[in-house]
Amino acid sequence: MRNAAVRNLLYFFPALLLSCASTPSSQESVDLERSICGLKEPFFFWLWRYTAGAPAPLRIAGIGNIENYSITTKDHRTLRGYKLKASLTSGAPKGYLLVAPGNAMLADQIVTDFLPFTSAGYDVYTFDYRGYGRSDGKARLKAILSDYSEIIAHLNSSPYSNRLFYGLSFGGIVLLDALKDQSGNNRMVIDSTPSRFSNYGCPVEHDPMENLPENSSNVLIIVGGKDKVVTSEMSKELVNTAQNKGASLLRDADLAHPFMDKDILLHNRRMQAVKTFLLDE
Repeated sequence: MRNAAVRNLLYFFPALLLSCASTPSSQESVDLERSICGLKEPFFFWLWRYTAGAPAPLRIAGIGNIENYSITTKDHRTLRGYKLKASLTSGAPKGYLLVAPGNAMLADQIVTDFLPFTSAGYDVYTFDYRGYGRSDGKARLKAILSDYSEIIAHLNSSPYSNRLFYGLSFGGIVLLDALKDQSGNNRMVIDSTPSRFSNYGCPVEHDPMENLPENSSNVLIIVGGKDKVVTSEMSKELVNTAQNKGASLLRDADLAHPFMDKDILLHNRRMQAVKTFLLDE
């Protein structure tokens, strides 16, 4: 991530910039890459992609159980990412973990942090968002939400018994939307995600707090006391709604935004909490 100050701008940027947004065209249903958050949506995604930077193969060099992984979407875009293969002496993986990055992240920047899940018998998948890094297409909210519904359907077509999900910041918005109609043996961590995205001109139906499962007992919400990107006030509604639906809450006064903690010990503390909850240890 190139510049923390730029990322801070992304969430604190006044919603009035989108007040000139036009009503989405009735043709948007046949064009996934049409803006649904108004005229400023392309600018925001350009800024996020710029902050994410470019892929760097050296970040994953020397990882023996990693492989390139891709899927092709219904509108013929190729989404590229990585699969960390479960470390097994015999038998099938216990399940999969799908990691949805933040809005200024690439898959190769975070994937190796999830190696402990492979030791626990899980395959791990993470992708560059559409239009980011190595993935095709234009980054737009409607398209990205559709992409993750397709990714999850693709992974669910394999005989995985357990399904784990970790959404970092914007990734929490993506996963809650993609999983709103899903059922099954899912556990999910939503880390540093705002309550609402409609403040930025997007449809209310995509707000994270609108898409929490009615039974959220398999959901953990993480809030960092030192998070300057998504403050506790910005996630307050989501936290309250999630707890009312049975979700667990980790409120840590020392944590910042994911992958922005001030030292490796804090980062590891966060990652251990994610692992403990997802694996129900």
